[in-house]
Amino acid sequence: MDQLSRIREAAAFLKDRLATHAAIAVVLGSGLGAFADRLEQPRAVAFAEIPGFPETRLAGHAFRIVAGRLQGVEILAVQGRFHLYDGLSLSDVVLPVRALGLLGVRTLLLTNACGAVNPAFAPGELMLLSDHLNLTGQNPLFGDNLDDLGPRFPDASAIYDPALRALAGEAAARQGIVLREGVYAWWSGPSYETPAEIRMIRLLGADAVGMSTVPEALAASHMNMRVLGIACLTNMATGIHGGRLSHEEVLEVAAAAGGRLNALLSDVIVHIQP
Repeated sequence: MDQLSRIREAAAFLKDRLATHAAIAVVLGSGLGAFADRLEQPRAVAFAEIPGFPETRLAGHAFRIVAGRLQGVEILAVQGRFHLYDGLSLSDVVLPVRALGLLGVRTLLLTNACGAVNPAFAPGELMLLSDHLNLTGQNPLFGDNLDDLGPRFPDASAIYDPALRALAGEAAARQGIVLREGVYAWWSGPSYETPAEIRMIRLLGADAVGMSTVPEALAASHMNMRVLGIACLTNMATGIHGGRLSHEEVLEVAAAAGGRLNALLSDVIVHIQP
């Protein structure tokens, strides 16, 4: 089956199972899936049930899509994501986002747990993505263009929507949440970065580094979706403050910061204009 047919099949399945008309979706990163528990009248479907979705078992993800309402707003919450380091193609990695786009989602909120590269930032803080660096040398738009979804050469000057970023800043002020803003660097993983790599990433202008989000943002932007990216800074990157990194630490700090992220996401969502 070709890529576009896979996307259409997944979207048709989700439409049938979730019976949703949501125009807003949230992708929840490692340790951040509790936001979906806020939804009223929830209907959920596991990744494993969706046609064409690959198998993955990373700790910290529930791997399901939940439809529901948040203060009267119909949304979709995606608990988990695929990563390049799973050994998947990038067409697999962005399949959920592509399917959401065909389902009718026009605004996509992407969250992740990542490491802080900027020494002025601290673990537990949230960072708004103003831009990104793709350090993997790969792109989900490689190969034949899916003309039904977007143009061959999409503009990338404002992937992270300026109006949504302003809205997030206003929401953070209302909620009394410290919200940093910076550039996110996409690293392939699964090994964490070396101290030399972090020095390079800092010199290139990144404020945080992680192993997700960028391919989804590229695919969503290609489909003319509005994108907002929010990172939960779970640790200082290798070599900045010393110490060793672990996925368990990432999950622990992400869970502790989850309340602030949930409050921020909720405030943003109810203020998004249709």
